[in-house]
Amino acid sequence: MGRKILFITTDQQRFDTIGVNGGLYSRTPNIDQLARTGINYTRAQPSSVVCMPSRASMLTGQFPSTHGAWMNGVPLAVNAPSVAAELHDHGYKTSLIGKAHFEPFLDVFGRYTENALANLGIPTIEQPWFDGRMGVHRGFDHLEFATHGIAGNLHYAKWMQQNHFDAIGGFYQVLDADLNVNAAGGGDTGAPQVQINPVARDLYHTDWVADRTIAWLDTLATDDDFFCWMSFPDPHHPWDPPASELHRVNWREVDLPEGYIADAAQREAVIDQKARHWREWYDGRVVSNYEAPAKFVPANLTPDQIREVNAMNAIEVELIDEAIGRVLAAVAARGWTDDIDIIFTTDHGEFQGDFGLLFKGPYHVDSLMRLPLIWKPAPSAGIAPAVVREPVSLVSLAATFLTISGHNAPYWVEGQALPVSSADAEDRGFEATITEWDSVLFGVAVHVRSVVTTEYLYTEYLSGAMHDGTEGELYVLNDDPLQHSNRFSDPAFAAVRRELSARLRAHAERPNERATPGVLVAPV
Repeated sequence: MGRKILFITTDQQRFDTIGVNGGLYSRTPNIDQLARTGINYTRAQPSSVVCMPSRASMLTGQFPSTHGAWMNGVPLAVNAPSVAAELHDHGYKTSLIGKAHFEPFLDVFGRYTENALANLGIPTIEQPWFDGRMGVHRGFDHLEFATHGIAGNLHYAKWMQQNHFDAIGGFYQVLDADLNVNAAGGGDTGAPQVQINPVARDLYHTDWVADRTIAWLDTLATDDDFFCWMSFPDPHHPWDPPASELHRVNWREVDLPEGYIADAAQREAVIDQKARHWREWYDGRVVSNYEAPAKFVPANLTPDQIREVNAMNAIEVELIDEAIGRVLAAVAARGWTDDIDIIFTTDHGEFQGDFGLLFKGPYHVDSLMRLPLIWKPAPSAGIAPAVVREPVSLVSLAATFLTISGHNAPYWVEGQALPVSSADAEDRGFEATITEWDSVLFGVAVHVRSVVTTEYLYTEYLSGAMHDGTEGELYVLNDDPLQHSNRFSDPAFAAVRRELSARLRAHAERPNERATPGVLVAPV
């Protein structure tokens, strides 16, 4: 018999937004307590710095170049491997409540399975997500979907439409009249994708996800083994938390982030050291990610707009922490505290003003790549609290879940289970992580591969419409924690470049027998 698993994810959350990781503005006592009594990984990396590929890697234990969901808009194959399915086969009750995003959710033609499942005409949210004909999907017995606000037609949006229609207009409209991602600003400063939202707090999607998670847990027998993926849509943009909560963080009192360079000439000089698509996005000449508004020009961001975005983000993080506290209290009330493992992480980071940028894209620096990751093992596991500073990857999550369940990972899992201490990390060879990016958008192709060690962050840009295969970035993490000085062309680091490039070649040349048959991988 394995242990119960509560897997908590947020969306687009930086490492340094949590108190225990140096966060300044969000009070996160529940997450901090998980870190202090569990294992806090301080150099965790995603498989990709965008939502769909990263989330697919959590589910499959595979890199995007294996599972095939290589960019936002490319769905994960319905027959792709799933750790939830593996746990379900081992007798676990399984659920995913909140943001899934294994398939595109803006799907007016109903082409994708998950949207079809949410569009069965179910009259009330209290009924099961399936109608008896659908059965288990990706290994989950129970699914209730939400995304940011009321976009799409997922369960949360339908619940709001059916029960609180008058509150829908308060949310930021993600798409403009021409169906482009909205660049319009709001709030006090006109910051992009910021809006004052009059929605009541208990109707906001953060509390809805916690409420629905507690409701599902209440359906379980005390001795059921379960895998519950509670997936909060925040603090991903748009930033429109309930107006009743804005008192928590006054944007006028928020400092500019350490990674923001106030002098425009110095900022642009740092950006110009990097691959050329950095400056082209900064100047508004190119967009290489679906979610970055096409009309957004980062060079026009003002310091006050960055402050307001960071304040809104901090409020959303604080609300998530309180929602987690409610769920943990429900777990304790059921008597499960001694036999449940809790893992908390996110799918990728957010610029939040670093380099004068917002959102994310093919920019492999700590703003987007360094993630919060905390594993609080059940006391019955006998695993001591620890801080692990060695690089680890979210690709390891699937193997970790199976280890908790008492089972070995199947052949299709690429990652090994997370280490429980630095000594364990050293013994099992946790020396480096790989992050991939592939996108083809508006005629712009960008293909990026990065390796992170305890000392270096090294990136190569593969040949494509944007790069000729000669550009790259190399940062010395201890000396340059903000990644302002690109040492890629520095002769003093030629040997380091050769070693790290060899790691990327080994990753590219690894056997591909784990891939799902018939799934197309990234066009590189």
